[in-house]
Amino acid sequence: MKYSTDELGQKDDKKEEMSISEHLGELRQRVLVTIILFATSTMASFLILKKLTILLQQPAEGVKFLQLAPGEYFFVSIKIAVYCGILFSLPIAIYQVIKFILPGLTGNEAKVIVPSLIGSVCLFFIGIFFGYKILAPAALTFFINYGSDIIEPIWSFEQYFDFILLLLLSTGLAFQIPILQVFLGLLNIISSQQMLSVWKYVIVVSTILGAILTPSTDPFTQTLMATAILVLYFSGVGVLIILKK
Repeated sequence: MKYSTDELGQKDDKKEEMSISEHLGELRQRVLVTIILFATSTMASFLILKKLTILLQQPAEGVKFLQLAPGEYFFVSIKIAVYCGILFSLPIAIYQVIKFILPGLTGNEAKVIVPSLIGSVCLFFIGIFFGYKILAPAALTFFINYGSDIIEPIWSFEQYFDFILLLLLSTGLAFQIPILQVFLGLLNIISSQQMLSVWKYVIVVSTILGAILTPSTDPFTQTLMATAILVLYFSGVGVLIILKK
């Protein structure tokens, strides 16, 4: 029995189409996989909690940490494990999102959205690494040395963890700037030339963002963050120039 090319194409389209219940079933499966991975990552983080705690304390070398309230370290330990579980499971969660939305995207949409999601995750982790290796030591060195001849640095571990968490998350979010620029450029909302033309305002805004995103008040850390934002901004412009947008 013979079929024309159009008939075969229609049959293939029907096979690829999924009902709402099938879509919901696939979504439940992918969400379940992500939840299981998150739970596994969180439990694994509990098993190496001591190493993670030591890792978090490294930027504050020379500081003595105290438990200022009953159960303080216990509750901080839970937060450390949960946040590490989120970080460890994030790449797989993004992969599940890509696999779920990919069949419904056109070729051009897939070329934009998929690389953007992957790039967003990579830049987020690069931002966390930058915050941990550069910003956190710079900010903490300032606080430790300031008045060290008068006051001995003895800190609450919970307050220290909240400080580090805020710093790393804000840095990771700041590193999403090039992704936002690429989206705006590809959607023809704003061009690379327009982005370059407002460079004076970008410097002012990056300085303000550097002060807002860094939980410390020292000018050196804020300058580092502002410089990183400027580098990211002009990197995004460079990508758009390469893409001729």
